[in-house]
Amino acid sequence: MTMRSINPATGELLIEFDTWDEETLDYTLNQAGHMFEDWSKLTPMEDRCTMIKRVAEVLRDDIEPLAELITLEMGKTTKEAQAEIEKCAWVCDFYAEKGPAYLADEVVETDASKSYVAYLPLGVVLAVMPWNYPFWQVFRFAAPALIAGNIAVLKHASNVPQCALAMEEVFRKAGFPDHIFSNLMIGSDKVEQVIRHPVVRAVTLTGSENAGRKVASIAGSELKKTVLELGGSDAFIVLDSANIKDAVQGAIVGRYQNMGQSCIAAKRFIVDQFIADEFVDQLKTAVEEKFVAGDPMVPETTLAPMARQDLLDELHEQVMASVELGAKIVTGGYQLDRPGCYYAPTILTNVSSNMPAYHEELFGPVAIVIKASEPAHALGIANGVEFGLGGSIWTNDIATAETMARGMESGATFVNNITFSDPRMPFGGVKNSGYGRELSEHGIREFTNVKSIWIK
Repeated sequence: MTMRSINPATGELLIEFDTWDEETLDYTLNQAGHMFEDWSKLTPMEDRCTMIKRVAEVLRDDIEPLAELITLEMGKTTKEAQAEIEKCAWVCDFYAEKGPAYLADEVVETDASKSYVAYLPLGVVLAVMPWNYPFWQVFRFAAPALIAGNIAVLKHASNVPQCALAMEEVFRKAGFPDHIFSNLMIGSDKVEQVIRHPVVRAVTLTGSENAGRKVASIAGSELKKTVLELGGSDAFIVLDSANIKDAVQGAIVGRYQNMGQSCIAAKRFIVDQFIADEFVDQLKTAVEEKFVAGDPMVPETTLAPMARQDLLDELHEQVMASVELGAKIVTGGYQLDRPGCYYAPTILTNVSSNMPAYHEELFGPVAIVIKASEPAHALGIANGVEFGLGGSIWTNDIATAETMARGMESGATFVNNITFSDPRMPFGGVKNSGYGRELSEHGIREFTNVKSIWIK
């Protein structure tokens, strides 16, 4: 079996890699297990933090070639790719500074002479990561997990093998010993085997709902902890008091950044019926004026390709199936007539609950607009899907917005801003968007043994 790196802007095959045989995989996992004792107990946390800070320095020093690699393998513009690398450096700096306090023993007053809670590492943690943010998804797990004393093994998406290898090299350049962070050159057919391997103690996955169910089932049968960040169909609620211009600008970024290939992208625009037509008109104008297709390596390009042709085809099928059931295309709805995986930024209206566009995740540059009669109706629509990752509310009525934010069934709700991840705030979902949290103190504690110690 091979792993193929293909440039989505041209369709060109960049490089192929042979996947590992059983012996190489087993050796790497066992070496990771052997390193756990040294890393967790013999390497002080202060030293682990210093090394993570070095990782941030390497990322910033090599930002241009690393960003170029992201663009080559999954297609986002170099501007977005460089922002992704900078965010990875930020999360490393953040945990290098905050990690020791987050993991410090917590004194608890009991009948004991001394009692406290300690946060101790679990061991080898498998990360199964996606292609859409090929560096960020990995580093937001790796930085806290390694500072906590865990060992990281990465099974990355098969279409970004060069990014996976580059990350392993980043840790090597930062001075990490071998097998503290290891990339596994395997296909998805080997994931179950890795989960069941004796040295692996936990699994984190960012990916599809279907992948999450499979990983959770396997890990559950082995009684190994999982953290799952799965799909999303985030609501973007616009109430009648909102500044429409601001909401439209937020919509452009929230829906179309990374060509819409983001779990926390705004996907369902739920707009008050009295301003919906004006919102759609302004959004259409903004979409048609902003996006210019071209080489994502060129700064002037604002419309990059989607990551793979099969993903584009699946998105188009969802759009066309919704149109057949009555949805209206305001703009877009087709693949561009040029080499590469370019899909026209699309807006759909007249969307109802019997359509794929309403209840399925549209992982690409397609926005759907649904009219709501009042705030309670809008919140009901927002909560009326099986996903619950993020969401946003746009209004000048902050009191109403805060009440709605608490009532939205999601892991995060933003008022007058798009949904985004921030190392200072926990990140994760509810319902079919998964469970567990990344980032903040909650994320660094996910892969620890929360241990009670009582002394008399």
